[in-house]
Amino acid sequence: MSRRRNFFKSIDWWIVALYLILVICGWVCIYGASYNFEDTVFWDIDYRYGKQLLWIGLAVFIGGMILLLDGEMYSVFAYGFYGGIIILLLITLVIAPDIKGSRSWLVLGPVNLQPAEFAKTATCLALAKLMGGFDFMSGRGFTRKRVIDASLVALIMFLPCVIIILQNETGSALVTFALFVMLYREGFPGILLLAGMCAVVFFIVAIRFGAESIIPLVPEESFGIFLVLFSAIIIHLFLILVYFGDTRYFRDLAILNTLLFGGGVLAYKQFDIPVSFLTLCYVSIGIAILYQAYRALKTWRYTYFLVGLFLLISTGYAHAASFAFNKILQPHQRTRIEVTLGMLDDPKKSGYNVNQSKIAIGSGGLEGKGFLNGTQTKLKYVPEQDTDFIFCTVGEEHGFIGCAVVLLLYSALLLRLINRAEKQKLGFNRVYGYSVASILFFHVAINVGMVTGLTPVIGIPLPFFSYGGSSLWGFTILLFIFLRLDAANNEYGLSGRG
Repeated sequence: MSRRRNFFKSIDWWIVALYLILVICGWVCIYGASYNFEDTVFWDIDYRYGKQLLWIGLAVFIGGMILLLDGEMYSVFAYGFYGGIIILLLITLVIAPDIKGSRSWLVLGPVNLQPAEFAKTATCLALAKLMGGFDFMSGRGFTRKRVIDASLVALIMFLPCVIIILQNETGSALVTFALFVMLYREGFPGILLLAGMCAVVFFIVAIRFGAESIIPLVPEESFGIFLVLFSAIIIHLFLILVYFGDTRYFRDLAILNTLLFGGGVLAYKQFDIPVSFLTLCYVSIGIAILYQAYRALKTWRYTYFLVGLFLLISTGYAHAASFAFNKILQPHQRTRIEVTLGMLDDPKKSGYNVNQSKIAIGSGGLEGKGFLNGTQTKLKYVPEQDTDFIFCTVGEEHGFIGCAVVLLLYSALLLRLINRAEKQKLGFNRVYGYSVASILFFHVAINVGMVTGLTPVIGIPLPFFSYGGSSLWGFTILLFIFLRLDAANNEYGLSGRG
């Protein structure tokens, strides 16, 4: 009896309360977005708001079952769960029907299930097992400086990402980049977090300016690729200065680049010589990489190797971004990105969703038009307004105040998760907690950015708000596993005090 009391005391009810508030608010918005004036029964499963009630009931049941299970089992079966999800993703890739250009949904009778939503939890558990656990076979724990350990982290993170991309679910695959925040917290060099940020910025720059030429005399050389390479050179110089305090190398390479690019500009401006500025970038990067390799072998400091690897990957990434944009992304995905980056003005087609979403949010004003009074919502001007674009329903019906309240609720949840993750006694729990917080933050930031026109439309749901069973169950499992791990951590503390 005492143990049961300790168990209930150990659960973080603040997180549970925030979860339930978000789920209820999400259902209210789904009801407002899909409400039919001819139907007054809010549990009618012929409509989305009725189905969502069913999904919510099952989600609460799943969450309760997770809390009742032994917390240690999540560590014991982490790799097995990850392997099972990888197999399921591969099976989905083969047998799933084509739904809106994506092969990511398993049709199980009346229910469609998206395994990619559960791959997030599996990846977080596997990373937590690897980074926070102890290998009894080898008698050692995880060490980020060991090449094999760092390689396993990359494999666990990006294997499901690649399979999901093959399913044409680019948005779900990009969630992987959120885990770089967790890696930084766990002691990985800041260059990895910087690399994750650069991956996003470099992609945008390479695409936005990719079709422009550096100089008219050399039209085949992309200005976008040049900007990426030149930015990588500048960032590399400051990394050398910050990480190693190597002012002499910083000075020498700064002088070399000034002579290279200054001479190129002079030759073009004064003598109309068709200078290949990309070649100048390759020369500068080649010299820098050779120097980094030399310093890494001489001092055995692997950070030199990472800085050189940053330059090498940036070079390949600049060209790969253009290839991926033109050859891998679907036409509608390319158009959405072009509209977001201002490369294409298409308010009636690919830009229609975002344009109508911004109109809906703006029309809500400070206090909103009121529940069920949103004209954009009721007249169905915004497609997918109860899934990916659910936040515009909040803005139209509840205004700026409603949007602020929702964002404050998410902020409170994220801060609480970080607070609890920091207090974990086991590395497994801490790594998993930060992974959960990172993924939720990424989803909220990108989804809100989508509906307000700040980020490209990549089709990811708003956690606990958007309509859909797979999404709601996936986020519930992700969150409640951490709640169970945290409860076990608290139980230990309670028993320790007793």
